[in-house]
Order: sequence, then C-alpha cells, then structure tokens
Amino acid sequence: ILLHSYDNCIFYAIRLALNLIRNAEQKLSKLGFVGTGSITVAIVEGLHAGEAPAPAILVSPRNAQNAKRLAAAFKGVSVAHDNQQIVDESDITLLAVRPQVAEEVVRALRFRNGQKLVSLVAGIGADTLQTWISEKVDIVQAIPLPFVAARLGFTVICPPDNAAIALFDRVGSTLGIEDQRSLKVFFAASAMMGLYFGLLETASDWLLKEGLEGSAAKHYLNSLFAGLSHAALNSGADFPDLRHEFSTKGGINEQLFRVFSEHGGRSALHEGLDAVMARLNKA
Repeated sequence: ILLHSYDNCIFYAIRLALNLIRNAEQKLSKLGFVGTGSITVAIVEGLHAGEAPAPAILVSPRNAQNAKRLAAAFKGVSVAHDNQQIVDESDITLLAVRPQVAEEVVRALRFRNGQKLVSLVAGIGADTLQTWISEKVDIVQAIPLPFVAARLGFTVICPPDNAAIALFDRVGSTLGIEDQRSLKVFFAASAMMGLYFGLLETASDWLLKEGLEGSAAKHYLNSLFAGLSHAALNSGADFPDLRHEFSTKGGINEQLFRVFSEHGGRSALHEGLDAVMARLNKA
C-alpha cells in the first residue's frame, strides 16, 4: 500500500511539473488576432475566464468597437495600429475574418518564414491560404465555436498541432484531425447553429399564436432544449436511442417526429448540409 501511494505521489508530481512547464511555455506565446469579430471576442473572453493567466493579446483595429471593449476589459489586450503589426509582433497569428475578404487581407500581409498561422476561416483550405503568402508558413485550421467564451467550446483542429491544442484546451476541449475532408464535414455541421435558433424561433411563433405570453414561451423552450442538451451530453446512448427514450410509443413526441419526417424535415436537413458541403468543396 505504501509503495502504491509513493508511486501515485511520483505520478502526480510529474504531472504537476509538466503542467507548470506547459503553462510557462504558453505564457511566452503572444497571440495576435487579424479580425475582431464575434469569434475573436469569444476566444479572448474565454482565455480570461480561467485561473491560468491569459497570454498577451494583440487585436485588430478592424472592428473598432469590439477592439476597444476588449482592451478596456482585459489588462493584457492591446489594439494594434494595423494588421501588419499583429503579424510582426505575435508568436501565433489567428486569422478571423470573413471568407469574402480573406484573400485581400492575407495578401497584404508579410509573414515570417515558419510563422504559425491559425486560420478560423471556414471554407478556405491551408493550401489555398499558402498560395496567398510568399513565405512558407505553418498553417493550422481550427473551428472554435462561440461557446469558448464560457470555456464550453469543442474546437476541431487540423492538423493536430501542439500549440493550437494547448491554446484551445484553455477554452474548452479539442479534437485533432488529420484530413481536410473531415474538417469540412465539421465546418458543415457548425452551420446548424442558425438552424437551431431558427427552430426555437419557429416553435416560439407557434406558441405565441396559440396564446402564450412571450417571456413564458421563451423560458419554456430555453429550459426544454437546455435539458435535452444536458441529457445528450451526459448519456452514453446514441441519438436514435435517445429519441426513442424520450418518445413514448404512440405518444405526442413520436407523433411530432413522424409528421416532421413525413413532411420532408429530415430530408431538408440532409439537403441543406449537402449544399453547405458543396459550397465548402468549391472554395
């Protein structure tokens, strides 16, 4: 027993030392965000929500309102004069602009050879990004979701990169993948966020039409879907099994799903995801 306890102490001491080393290394990394939209705001907020000290962060002046708010809220956040300053002064540069302007923004920048660039831009592959940059850079793609602000994010990273994984592990959890096609599939799946709230909106409209008061309808739907998400996260069951578990045979849940399916709900979702995937494949 004493030997077992000693082994455990050694194990935890080594793990603590490794964590201290990793945190020290992370403190040395200065992050620079080219683009200061909602996902940049979410990442910066998430990095400052944990116990570990956040790294120094330089944000783009492109969205002046967001940049000013972040700099005022967090001591280690500064607003750059322009995007080139971000590239020049950051150890890790995160590209967080809309796909429509990505090429114009990237071509105007001068990178260091071997510099790490983490792209958060949907639909533009690493090979395409590299053709816009004269120097050979280390490109990693990531799909952080807005929930990283509350450190609840699940960020897909391609290819698996230690620095990117260490960064996004601090605002949730990560999944490293090797192939671009799987990355596109995850990007397509992330397009369901608007659909999710659109479903709540549609359900709320029906509840209001049936005479419920607005705040009551909103609170009920929020609680219903939050509870369902909690059940899915904490159950080892697959989605079909959960659907059956929450649908009494011959009951109203079973009825609604049947009507939804018969009127093309499931096929519409598949067609929508296929259309998003086709768009990503063309980019």
